[in-house]
Amino acid sequence: MIGLVLAAGAGRRLRPYTDTLPKALVPVGPEGNEDSLTVLDLTLGNFAEIGLTEVAVIVGYRKEAVYERREALEAKYGLKITLIDNDKAEEWNNAYSLWCGRDAIKHSVILANGDTVHPVSVEKTLLAARGDGKKIILALDTVKSLADEEMKVVVGPEGGMTKITKLMDPAEATGEYIGVTLIEGEAADELADALKTVFETDPQQFYEHGYQELVNRGFRIDVAPIGDVKWVEIDNHEDLAKGREIACQY
Repeated sequence: MIGLVLAAGAGRRLRPYTDTLPKALVPVGPEGNEDSLTVLDLTLGNFAEIGLTEVAVIVGYRKEAVYERREALEAKYGLKITLIDNDKAEEWNNAYSLWCGRDAIKHSVILANGDTVHPVSVEKTLLAARGDGKKIILALDTVKSLADEEMKVVVGPEGGMTKITKLMDPAEATGEYIGVTLIEGEAADELADALKTVFETDPQQFYEHGYQELVNRGFRIDVAPIGDVKWVEIDNHEDLAKGREIACQY
């Protein structure tokens, strides 16, 4: 198993940081310390803590910044890092970005969005849920109060995901997908095909629509509740402030 990080996004709502950096390299340490930890640092640290030795990072917007830091990150976290270029990072949404990592997924992966600050307990929860024929397991927050922006998930009576979308009445949702997934290698080809269907239909689709496409085809996607843990998806400066508060607690 390897780690996989989606780090191709521009994060325009985080300017001026993202004038020169991809969102995954925006500092989440103390404000004013521009050399502090980034979301990518935190994620790589989590991967190293659970014993992974290889990570693939999908890069696009300002990818040169990741290339420049790769050697130092490898040394810091004891990981072999492979960078995968997304040639449409500034044009298309992340369904295509994850599709770019389709070969990496064949090794079995823990996928983490490059803008999610979360504790290593999330990865440990996914690993504990592994087995029993499960092919894809979503990390699910069933504690947080939901609003319109969250990626909401409905879990059916048999325990599998039935729906994933932002466009849902929060009251109907079981919880929020936090942007971390365990994907077994045997699901790689089917997931890649679903993602391709999604981005060829609409290049602006999220990769979560690929999950929905799989479920619509009869594929089972499982979930693993993460419990009452602090995490945040960093989309704007308010989120960044929350991310800094959370990151210093790990």
